[in-house]
Amino acid sequence: MRVDIGNALASVADPGVSRDALDRLDEDVARAHDRIERGRAGDEFGYASLNLPDRTDAAAIEDAVDEFGGIDFVINNAGAIHIAPFDETPPKRFDLLTGVNVRGTYVTTYAALPYLRESDYAHVLAFSPPVTNTARPGMAAYAVSKYGMTVVMQSLAEELAGDDIGVNSLWPVAAIESEATRHFGMGTPEDWRTPQVVCDAVTEVLTRDPTECTGNAFYDEEILREAGVEAFDRYNVVEGADPGPMSAHLFDPDYERPN
Repeated sequence: MRVDIGNALASVADPGVSRDALDRLDEDVARAHDRIERGRAGDEFGYASLNLPDRTDAAAIEDAVDEFGGIDFVINNAGAIHIAPFDETPPKRFDLLTGVNVRGTYVTTYAALPYLRESDYAHVLAFSPPVTNTARPGMAAYAVSKYGMTVVMQSLAEELAGDDIGVNSLWPVAAIESEATRHFGMGTPEDWRTPQVVCDAVTEVLTRDPTECTGNAFYDEEILREAGVEAFDRYNVVEGADPGPMSAHLFDPDYERPN
């Protein structure tokens, strides 16, 4: 099943998106929850709608522990996006980007850490890019917020080396079809892949031994190739298209796919 949740969150965090978009997101999450619950043969599954700037992450973590008895995975996928030059990014917008992206990752992981230490198979994952080219003119605030997520993950991976918790980040090579790519005009459908490519990459990360898979900043194509995926056209939004590395180039203009 394809569920476009994390990427939709990236767009509704921007004040330029209408309330209708937020309502549609809530409806999408509810429908996804119902479909997953019907398909899990009685296994417990739940979700909570969380607005990072308004609700404390500790409260959401406590709710999850109360309902399910523990936490094994933390996936930091909420995001805010604003790509603009410095003088077009007022401090209030900077605060939104860093508050949702890097602070949201930090405080959510912080609140979950005691419960992750109790798990015998724990992973933390953030949707953020490898830190390659730190000078990002035209998007300094957004780069700080996304690179900051990766720095948190890689620093925490070293700190938790003795705790058997896998801590990694993941970033798509191609742009992903979402409310964000549509709203901000990030390419055309020919440039996009479906969210399924990210879902499959996440699954690959979470099924690896957390004691061995930690401290990485993965691209989705990289980890899927390691898992044996050779052709990525199954993920194209438009059949026959060849999406370029738009998302990778956002942070690393020199990125090249391996031959």
